Amino acid sequence: MLKVNNIEVSYLGVIRVLHGISLEVGDGQIVALIGANGGGKTTTLKSISGLLKTEQGQITSGDIYLDDKRLDRYGPEDIARMGVSQVMEGRRTLEHLSVEENLQVGAYRRKDRAGIKRDMEMVFDYFPRIREYRKRVSGYLSGGEQQMMVIGRALMADPRLMLLDEPSLGLAPLAVAEIYEIIQRINTERGVSMLVVEQNVKAALGIADYGYVMENGRIVLDGPADKLRDNEDVKEFYMGISSSGARKNYREVKHYRRRKRWLS
Repeated sequence: MLKVNNIEVSYLGVIRVLHGISLEVGDGQIVALIGANGGGKTTTLKSISGLLKTEQGQITSGDIYLDDKRLDRYGPEDIARMGVSQVMEGRRTLEHLSVEENLQVGAYRRKDRAGIKRDMEMVFDYFPRIREYRKRVSGYLSGGEQQMMVIGRALMADPRLMLLDEPSLGLAPLAVAEIYEIIQRINTERGVSMLVVEQNVKAALGIADYGYVMENGRIVLDGPADKLRDNEDVKEFYMGISSSGARKNYREVKHYRRRKRWLS
């Protein structure tokens, strides 16, 4: 469904961030893109959604396809019409609007009023907590409730592909578990393909079919999600768990020396 082929990305024509990234998302798949902060994960999503062009970024090499359409030739508004929705890092709520108004913004390009009304109820069924707050100004919601709302807002666009950027960021563990359970349900019940960017490796690989590990603008490891979860490097460097099963402390994880075979 989605194919990213060996793309290189620069900002302002001089700051190279991505160095030949390739990845795929199959129809109906959940794919996780994991790695440390600053590795280029968000830039990858913006390259797909077209938002890169709004930040003086440019794909200098490679291409991106959604089925037979070359996405990197289109702007973000056209890519959204093709069925690609991005949930931005940090939630990006329209804080002065109510929950219901935020959701309606997600359906701005749609003309089918009956379908919009139906999908509004669908979002409230997935996120019953925000149903009771539908008239509340969204800036007063908790972080978890805002995250539910922005995922619902992306759903209101009736997407084929959702790009989720750090959906667990700043949330309590119980809220993370709830949101990831619903993300998995949306994928299963509605067949929406998903590319999930995360630092919370355990959460992302817990629902994904396939995963990629990114370091410094390069894919250094990829494979089925269950195999990545069992990979000793992934467990040590991103979950803080040693080969003995003991959890490492912050200092040990922070100062790890990457095994050379990662970049071989």
